[in-house]
Amino acid sequence: MSILVVGAAVVAKNDPKWGESPCAFIELREDQMEFTEQEIIKFCRSRLAHYKCPKTVVFGPLVKTSTGKIQKFILRKRAEDL
Repeated sequence: MSILVVGAAVVAKNDPKWGESPCAFIELREDQMEFTEQEIIKFCRSRLAHYKCPKTVVFGPLVKTSTGKIQKFILRKRAEDL
């Protein structure tokens, strides 16, 4: 699956039960747009500890700086709005 993902970032999202939960932002290759949120979560659960797996997955292009760094502060704001 890693060759199908162009980029990914995980930020904290407010969670009523746990305080915070992981929210993943994933940019897929253009020819691989058929993945679902549940498939990504299942993939993560097979490789990560349960508490590290994202509870929410958002697909789309990642916002980057001119030097190519992901702008996580924008992703945190988007996660709050979900």
